[in-house]
Amino acid sequence: MRQYIEKFIGHLQGERNLSPYTARNYQTDLTPFFEFLEDEGVDNLGSVERQLLRRYVVWLTTKRPIALSKGVIKQGHDMRSVARKISVLRTFYRYLVREEVLETNPVARISLPKLERKYPTFLSRQEASKLVEAPESVAPLALRDRALLELMYAGGLRVSEVVGIDVGDIHLADKHIQVLGKGSKERQALMGDPALEALNQYLEYGRTQLLNKKRTQALFLNRYGARLSVRSVQNLVRRYALKKGINQQVHPHTIRHSFATHLLDGGADLRVVQSLLGHESLSTTQIYTHMTTAETKKSYLKAHPRAKKAEEGR
Repeated sequence: MRQYIEKFIGHLQGERNLSPYTARNYQTDLTPFFEFLEDEGVDNLGSVERQLLRRYVVWLTTKRPIALSKGVIKQGHDMRSVARKISVLRTFYRYLVREEVLETNPVARISLPKLERKYPTFLSRQEASKLVEAPESVAPLALRDRALLELMYAGGLRVSEVVGIDVGDIHLADKHIQVLGKGSKERQALMGDPALEALNQYLEYGRTQLLNKKRTQALFLNRYGARLSVRSVQNLVRRYALKKGINQQVHPHTIRHSFATHLLDGGADLRVVQSLLGHESLSTTQIYTHMTTAETKKSYLKAHPRAKKAEEGR
């Protein structure tokens, strides 16, 4: 049965243009299903039926031990993880039907657990400014970090996108950068004057020193002159957030969420934000409208004296 996983992963990367990282996550989410089938003594994907799938959901939530940090063992996945695994399994079976390996998709009739919607965390405008301005030195690494943070906030870039930028992708005169997003889709990331100035400073005084006679087209380099890694960006974002006293966990994606939220707060059209983020579906971008509505109400209740009294009287 596992041979079909390999073909499915090849399909995801070859035909759907998913990144190796995303395809690997699909494979990780499918692995428990095959462990469950082995426990149940099932050796044929075509013999999987609704009752067995229901037992699989129970098995995921209660039976399968999950290793956490510091040797702690948690019994079972949470419902969000279960929903993701069932969704991936549904996609896998849809692929098997399309390839005529199976005639029907038994997972199509299984309902996903209802989940409370989690809204992404984002920074206030003041916090975002403090974060991108945190690298204050003129040392090469500080110039790199300032340019990197400015570009991430200016363009709403994913961490994979920012580390993948090459020098040839930069269009200084037009104030944009060509980035490669999810599914190998290209888009233009825009930048304002602060990001442009920081980038110019880095290119002229920072990158040349980090390059140190090496040859690479990568824009952002580590201290050894090689392309900066995703892990390094995650660490530097966290470090600068702590330095500036931002009291929440800040990740590279927090900057992207802040970019979208601040644009919508400023009156940007939803479809413009969708395009700038590189979202395929408008519904993915619409989550930010709910976030801005919630923030607007919070600000109103905090600032308006009679609104506050009205709320307290309910």
